[in-house]
Amino acid sequence: MKKTITSLALLLVLAVCPQLSAEEKVNTSPAPVKLVKVFPYLQIDRPIVITHANDGSNRLFIASQKGKIYVVPNTPEDEDLEEGKLFLDISDRVIYLDKKNEMGLLGLTFHPDFKNNGEFFVYYSSPETPNATSVVSRFRVSKDDPGKALADSEEILMKVEQPAWNHNGGTIVFGPDGMLYVTFGDGGAGGDAFHNGQNLSSVLGSICRIDVDHKSPGLNYAIPKDNPFEDGKKPTFATIRKEIWAYGFRNPWRIAFDDKTGKLWAGDVGQGVWEEIDIVVKGGNYGWSVREGKHPFGPNGVEPRKHLIEPIWEYDHQVGKSITGGSVYRGKAIPAIQGMYIYGDYVSGKFWALKYDDASKKVVANHVIESPSIPVMTFGTDQNGEMFLTSSFSEIYMLKAK
Repeated sequence: MKKTITSLALLLVLAVCPQLSAEEKVNTSPAPVKLVKVFPYLQIDRPIVITHANDGSNRLFIASQKGKIYVVPNTPEDEDLEEGKLFLDISDRVIYLDKKNEMGLLGLTFHPDFKNNGEFFVYYSSPETPNATSVVSRFRVSKDDPGKALADSEEILMKVEQPAWNHNGGTIVFGPDGMLYVTFGDGGAGGDAFHNGQNLSSVLGSICRIDVDHKSPGLNYAIPKDNPFEDGKKPTFATIRKEIWAYGFRNPWRIAFDDKTGKLWAGDVGQGVWEEIDIVVKGGNYGWSVREGKHPFGPNGVEPRKHLIEPIWEYDHQVGKSITGGSVYRGKAIPAIQGMYIYGDYVSGKFWALKYDDASKKVVANHVIESPSIPVMTFGTDQNGEMFLTSSFSEIYMLKAK
């Protein structure tokens, strides 16, 4: 039951129970940041990923959810740029439907040694099963043209059949350890209908970690020996997916490593009431579907437990209804938000810059980024750490100082 506390009563409560004042200490003042529309005439349908190859070329790669990847020069204000160069077209093997818009080409990342080996990786939905199959594949760039990838170079690493069309996760990103991290949602529908959140026998509802430079027997990748469940043993589970790095997620959209600290951040989309932000650790269980945010969920919901990791931040559906995870800003153009986690909400179109104090393990600020309402699909950075975001209206924006 919600209660209204008068200002005087609140002061008395805080005097007796100062721990209740933590929420009051979070700075929510506006961030000195603005969102500026860039590449104003660039036409890319549903730009779902924007990233760089970390090869010193200062190019941007923009993936369309419908199965094409384009490469453009990093000239955001260029009004003459109307189309990018087609880098890869796999639309013939990707399924995307407007009424089932959580499928499609969802992830793109470049090998840490891309400059030398020309390898990059894509996560997409294949139409080969009724509710699509999630595919993680390796591709290679042409040796004759660094702006052109070879569609026929595909090497499939992972295939995961989806029981429903939604909650596909889809982020793929290399960590500072050189391993590839892959996110999978809980299988979709609603309320963890397929019971995957706490199921270590399935990669659904988890973040996986694989080694793409080696191969384990029968696999096109290797299971890193320091993965938390590499020994395949866990009470109550007859089998276990050794690829799992962390679990208990509903639909992690998106994840990103902090380039300075190496911490892995995730935005996990909520169900009925709560959206959450997590810092992901090895072997961590993030609670879905017995927890939603910091609260019990459903008939089997539980109160806080030691083995369930709470989010560092949550917000309810009066604020927004579908978090789009971003990343920690490490660029140089906006010193005021250096080290802050930038994220938004797809439904409300709002944005924030969150400051987390690692020493106290608390959020100390959640600055509002004043902007028009933008249905944000994804965030990305260029090779200098400057941040972009895309909208479902095929728009691209850039964070800039006010």
